[in-house]
Order: sequence, then structure tokens, then C-alpha cells
Amino acid sequence: MKKEPIRQCAGCRNRFTKKELLRVVRSPEGGVAPDETGKARGRGVYICREAACFKRVRKTRALERSLQSPVSEEVFSFIEQLIESNAT
Repeated sequence: MKKEPIRQCAGCRNRFTKKELLRVVRSPEGGVAPDETGKARGRGVYICREAACFKRVRKTRALERSLQSPVSEEVFSFIEQLIESNAT
């Protein structure tokens, strides 16, 4: 039996298995994007798939601080679409 990795959400600070979270990554080239595969190279931050948690992350600028890079409005809207599509 393989042990599932545990990660912490940047918004609510709760711990979940890696598969339950959405990963946002800053690539070595400096670009920020959601990582749907969970295997992209670069610095990663995890967010749970709750809309309220995403709003908290956006308001407190937790992604920008964790990634040490600015996050564009396009990336935020794409993450929001992923979360909304997962909720339905």
C-alpha cells in the first residue's frame, strides 16, 4: 500500500492529500500557471477546491507571497473557472 503525500492549503491551512488540491506553479522561467498534472517543474503552492478558500487566497495575496512572484488576473480567473467546474 502506497502512502499518499499530504500538502497544506495556502488559504485555509488545512492538510489534504495531494490529489484533493489544486497546484499553482511558478516555472523556472518565471511564469505562473495552474498545474493540473501536479508534476510541472518549479515552485508549487496548493489550494483546496473550495470557492471560499480561493477568495481568501486572492484577498490575502497568499499566492503572490508563496510564489514570490506577481500573479496575473488571467491566472486568477482560470483558477476560479477550474474550481467552479469542479464544484458542479
